[in-house]
Amino acid sequence: MASVLLGQSYYLRFDTKLWDAMQPYPPLGTLFVASLLREKGHNVALFDAMLAQDTSEWATALDKHAPKFAVIFEDNFNYLSKMSLLRMREAAFDMIQHAKSRGAVVIVAGADMTDHAESYLVQGADVVLMGEGDETLPEVLETWERVGGFSALTETDFYKVLGIAYTHESKTVKTPPRPVIRDLDALPFPAWDLIDIAKYKAIWQAHHNYFSMNLVTTRGCPFHCNWCAKPIWGQKYSSRSPLNVVQEMAWLKENFNPDQIWFMDDIMGIRDLWIEEFADLLDQHKAHIPFKSLNRADLLLRGKTIPALKRAGARIVWIGAESGSQRVLDAMDKGTQVEQIYEATRKLHEHGIQVAFFLQFGYHNETREDIELTLKMIRDLMPDDIGISVSYPLPGTPFYERVQHELTQKQNWVDSADMAMLYQGPFGTQFYRQLHTVVHKEYRSLKAWQALKHLGTHPQEARPAHLRQFASALYHRATLPLAQRTLNQLATLPHPSTPLPNVILS
Repeated sequence: MASVLLGQSYYLRFDTKLWDAMQPYPPLGTLFVASLLREKGHNVALFDAMLAQDTSEWATALDKHAPKFAVIFEDNFNYLSKMSLLRMREAAFDMIQHAKSRGAVVIVAGADMTDHAESYLVQGADVVLMGEGDETLPEVLETWERVGGFSALTETDFYKVLGIAYTHESKTVKTPPRPVIRDLDALPFPAWDLIDIAKYKAIWQAHHNYFSMNLVTTRGCPFHCNWCAKPIWGQKYSSRSPLNVVQEMAWLKENFNPDQIWFMDDIMGIRDLWIEEFADLLDQHKAHIPFKSLNRADLLLRGKTIPALKRAGARIVWIGAESGSQRVLDAMDKGTQVEQIYEATRKLHEHGIQVAFFLQFGYHNETREDIELTLKMIRDLMPDDIGISVSYPLPGTPFYERVQHELTQKQNWVDSADMAMLYQGPFGTQFYRQLHTVVHKEYRSLKAWQALKHLGTHPQEARPAHLRQFASALYHRATLPLAQRTLNQLATLPHPSTPLPNVILS
């Protein structure tokens, strides 16, 4: 039996789009805190929701381990966690109730918990960890054990624990925030032994013919995109040393030999010297593993950054391009130029690194002209992959404050395929869902024709899969005109009126 059962509430099975994509990664943030708890002498078990069928498996884990503390500790490196998807919130509430019915002390941590602490306390959580919970959780456990739980609680017992929320005398108490961890090298490596790595590897091999694992080099982001929620690290940005990261990569290579690493950082390598040293150390330690990472177009244009990424083993770099309209980028406070996206893409391709774009439609006051500029950018640059979303107002962001009076009753997506406009927006939800279809039809058909054109000069590379590409290109090209006409029709439909901000009328 374990004194602490850790879990998280992101169930891949509850997210249809990503279940179909089948690219699961273990909950890295949860594994970090598991290692910290072990260092402090706690007996820890893990429930991995990522590959579970439903919350009944959490109930089974509770019965198996009979923990004193049941901790739902979200993986804050998973960008979907801070989107507060309704299906995952419902799962977390269900998990709380399962744990409470078995007499466990329930502690929760994550972006949604930080933004909506009261909701989780009402559902039965005993303590909510606000913000980064790695150092807070061990302190809460020690305090609970020392005090004897809420039955012996005094007002000051838990108030001196920074970064928590709890209920005291029927009122919600929130303690002062806890500073974020700055020395990331002092943290132990994630507790990978708690994960069924063989199961993950089998899934990846069956669906993609390679095995990918996840890793982080940093925490947080110092930039000011006004739609980006930062309930965990705020504007703080902390980085591990290149040597510390390389040591972990060498360990992963020796123990699991993954074919790829996904660096889950919001931004990998803000300092160009960091990436250069990282590449040098990988050479010295012979620890190269091909990887994909996220970055900004402007940072990629520093003189030695792209060559260093290539030396380090970058296979694909995802750029937060967002839009091909400079007007939209400026409105977002993105701090990048469309020309930088073009230049960074070309330079990455010149160095043999694939490029992918995150694209965001539906920002405040976006026009059809702005959308067409984004489509033009895709056609001009033909990135190797794209990810499409619509603007998502999250609490604590300037964008949320700007459109708060336009929010509809529904304020969160159900899952990542929802694509609903949560505020009134330039066009309606059906328009943006159809835009998603149109963009993918055009992009996929162009990519397929591009591949077939390449085969025309390199026939020796032909594979059976190219026949499927050809059929896909024909289908998407044939159905694209109708999809475009439907999009144009949806653009002309009357849009729901924008509600006025709440005011007191005299």
